[in-house]
Amino acid sequence: MDPPLKFIHNQIVEYSMQVTYNPLENEGTVVYNLFLTPETEREYAIQTIRRVAAAGITVGDMVRFIEPGETVEGYTVPNGMIGICTLCSITLDGILLRRGIVTNPIGGGVIEVESNLPRRFTHMILYESTTFDPLQVMASQDLTSVNQVMRQGDGFILGNVRECHMEAENILAEVLDECADSHFSGILEVGMPNASILGVPVSPQYLGVVALGGTNPFAAMKEEGHPVTTLAIKGLMDSSLMEPISHF
Repeated sequence: MDPPLKFIHNQIVEYSMQVTYNPLENEGTVVYNLFLTPETEREYAIQTIRRVAAAGITVGDMVRFIEPGETVEGYTVPNGMIGICTLCSITLDGILLRRGIVTNPIGGGVIEVESNLPRRFTHMILYESTTFDPLQVMASQDLTSVNQVMRQGDGFILGNVRECHMEAENILAEVLDECADSHFSGILEVGMPNASILGVPVSPQYLGVVALGGTNPFAAMKEEGHPVTTLAIKGLMDSSLMEPISHF
């Protein structure tokens, strides 16, 4: 019997229930993205991740490098390539769930930035309607200008949005403050109850939360013509296996 289709919304819910990460202690299980690039691109990738993290356009600064032939969560990195694991913003849904805040992941897409401020989503794919990660799709379509945002403050970056009940607003603020002081960051915008956020409508009595995509550093690499393959929302990993990009 063939396995049933699994939409990204279901995958996010499954992973978020297994996240144990505590941002204040920087301990526990996180959701990660995996990126593949030739070994010759290692130094360029390190410098790019540093620049994007310093500009605050990604999900924290934690990474893990997987050498050629090594295996991570059952996936073996091909010869001649290196794997780079980064924090996935879906980890946020798990962090909130552990604090009693149930989120409804809405979708991921491209965010227009003007004068260093997020303005609106220009493209979006709903999680409940796709079996592919939306940010992986968007990054492959040459829709971003992450480097331009870093240089000029205007352009297009990747992000996603979820909603939670407005009764959780006070606890949400506490959790986001904790994340802001940790290695897990990248919260871009928090909406008002019963109001759309960056042009995306939310359910009645809910508020929206927009997070940056952990794929942004690699969208920046692709923009400059460097080869990279994205495997977003790849799996779960203990954060102790990751290090700040400044250590490399």
